[in-house]
Amino acid sequence: MRWLQVRSTALRYIALLLSFSMVSLSRAAGENAGVPEVVVPDLSQIADTVSLNSVTVSGMRKPRLLSESPVVTSIITAEEIQKLDATNLLDVLVQELPGSEFTFGMDQNLSFQVQGLEGNSVLLLVDGTPLAGETINNSDFRRIAAAGIERIEITKGAASAIYGANAVAAVINIVTKQAAPEGWTVDASTHFSAHNEQRHAGSFGIRHGRWSTLTDVQYDGEDTYKIHDTEGDGVTTIYGNRQLNVREKATYQAGERNLLTAHAAFYRHTRDYADYKDNRSLDYTGGLRWESRPRGGGNLDVSYTFDRYDKSDHYPVYHMTVLNYRDLQNSLRAIYTRTFVQRWTLTVGGDALAERLMSYQFDEQGRHTQVKADAFAQAEWRFTDHWSILAALRADWLSHNNLNVSPKAEIMYKVSNLSLRGGYSRGFRAASLKERYMQFDMSTIFTIFGNEDLTPEHSHSFNISAEWAEKTYSITATGYMNLMSNEINVIWDPTLITQLSNGSMVYRNIESRNLAGADVTLMLRHPCGVSGKLSYAYFHEFPHNENNYNWSTCRPHSLTLTADYRKALKHYDFDIMLSGRALSAVTYYGYSDTYTSRDKLVHYPAYSIWKVTFAQCFCQSYRLTLAVDNLFNYRSKTFEYNSPLTTGTTLSATLAISFH
Repeated sequence: MRWLQVRSTALRYIALLLSFSMVSLSRAAGENAGVPEVVVPDLSQIADTVSLNSVTVSGMRKPRLLSESPVVTSIITAEEIQKLDATNLLDVLVQELPGSEFTFGMDQNLSFQVQGLEGNSVLLLVDGTPLAGETINNSDFRRIAAAGIERIEITKGAASAIYGANAVAAVINIVTKQAAPEGWTVDASTHFSAHNEQRHAGSFGIRHGRWSTLTDVQYDGEDTYKIHDTEGDGVTTIYGNRQLNVREKATYQAGERNLLTAHAAFYRHTRDYADYKDNRSLDYTGGLRWESRPRGGGNLDVSYTFDRYDKSDHYPVYHMTVLNYRDLQNSLRAIYTRTFVQRWTLTVGGDALAERLMSYQFDEQGRHTQVKADAFAQAEWRFTDHWSILAALRADWLSHNNLNVSPKAEIMYKVSNLSLRGGYSRGFRAASLKERYMQFDMSTIFTIFGNEDLTPEHSHSFNISAEWAEKTYSITATGYMNLMSNEINVIWDPTLITQLSNGSMVYRNIESRNLAGADVTLMLRHPCGVSGKLSYAYFHEFPHNENNYNWSTCRPHSLTLTADYRKALKHYDFDIMLSGRALSAVTYYGYSDTYTSRDKLVHYPAYSIWKVTFAQCFCQSYRLTLAVDNLFNYRSKTFEYNSPLTTGTTLSATLAISFH
């Protein structure tokens, strides 16, 4: 009853805010009608957004304008993240990355897929450094709070020649915020929605002389709720959860040639698994970075990062916490870049990573270690005003897989507003410690065994793209083909007999398959205040197994859309945005009920989710955002692991305050 009263009060509050907002909008429009003091959008910013004159570091591991990079890279800016009213990285990628899908894995852990490949084939980086810890082959996406993201850089396709293992399907690099160019800043926001969903964030930044510091804090969570099937009487319980993210970044400018950066982060996650037990995750991250411009020329970037990710079960009645997972990583990176005779740039570098993993999935919660080291070289040559070529070669040494070599070659032709790109790259993914040493009792049904004899899986990735960019719009079309071999997966082995079953699941290198697809993105931003982004992704699998079974659960068609209108006045501006995501139906072959074969036909229907957001900014410091999510009240007929987490249409309100 108390929740119903709170919900009723919240709905009345949001309705009142909507009424107040519309009245304010009408008054503001009337008071300023005909007044010449209208703020005109900055045309230079419009050009930067649409003609792709933004700086990226992910595609080539060095700063470069998007329009001049031979590697196709997309960027999601902090402004776009704010418009989405996102809580964490997961919320952003769901809306902004077509061809990707988040689904439920075992025990309601999130599973992520891109271009037909699972999350362990996607390299997730924060400021260029990989994250420790995984959950069902994926990183913990809740670790990355939206409030601290400056931009997200996404490079699809294999990139192992630049980044090494796991960069097979895509590289997603999150660039975190730093203090403003001068002075101090204070930002705070609070958000409320259905199921007692709350998000409270704040940041404080200051820059004085050679020093700067920025501290970001975000707390978010929601209560446990139930999803009822619209057909039948099925009910699914979605566990409540709470997260705390704290991040600190400090810099010191040591003269004109040296910049020192120190960063630290803390993350705490709690999931209300049952009355007697909570699931908890903790992460501690810290590091140092030195960027220098030596007198001899070039740029040097050296960094060290420590990352420890823990998972445990907490029993409140007994005041006891049991640690069952710890992933500890220490990584060191060095990159040197130099441009010769203006048209030729050389980048060389290396990485070293030491990992120690303790897991409940190992026999007697054992510990295993591995060491990785690599060296790479990348050369870019702009041999005419229109042509440029990039070539890279990387050698990775792993303590359990010996040496792996990954080449890459990209070429770009650019004339006027047209850019044509094409290339080849080799991707590889080495077996993880879990896949090598796992011995896990799967709910007393069977045992899953690792395999120390696994060899790395490889891919030959080919891509071609065309891009046309004007000041007010751009369109990019990309096609790709991924030829996979030696994929690592779990299969049923009837010869591994245990006390649980006459057979077991075991990790093996399986048959090859080929993946292909295409992406098309249209971006628009007009001086009148209208802007939008429409993205479509197509995916197709060519299986090579005996019965030509399609094993990928990725949907063949997906579309994302954001369209908004912004009006800026003297002391007031507003933004109305429609955003949505539509995914086609998918049919594939999954495991049988006994898990002994993978020939069970599975079908999931198409669906789409749409959201309307109305944001108002007062006096350049106060921002009120009101939203209606799941606009058309979509609900799953029968809730499945890849159904959207929604109980129907919901309302939300966010109030943000910013002082500079």
